[in-house]
Amino acid sequence: AESNLRKHGINFAEVTSVLKDNNAITIYDEHPIEDRYITIGMSDLGKLLVVVYTLRHNKIRLLSARKTNKGESQQYFN
Repeated sequence: AESNLRKHGINFAEVTSVLKDNNAITIYDEHPIEDRYITIGMSDLGKLLVVVYTLRHNKIRLLSARKTNKGESQQYFN
């Protein structure tokens, strides 16, 4: 969590609100090691973020979060 905060300026506490965004877009990512999900959504602080996570033991494990790029933002708003 600290490395993500340093690298992207995104706090994992804020990230959880993205997963509650009713307009969020979630894409399944078949990763070689584990199934992953990529969600584009709006945080409670009004930041449009990309969140990558996996499910382990029926719990969400956050892997990374960052601000969207132009294409991801367009995907969310269109």
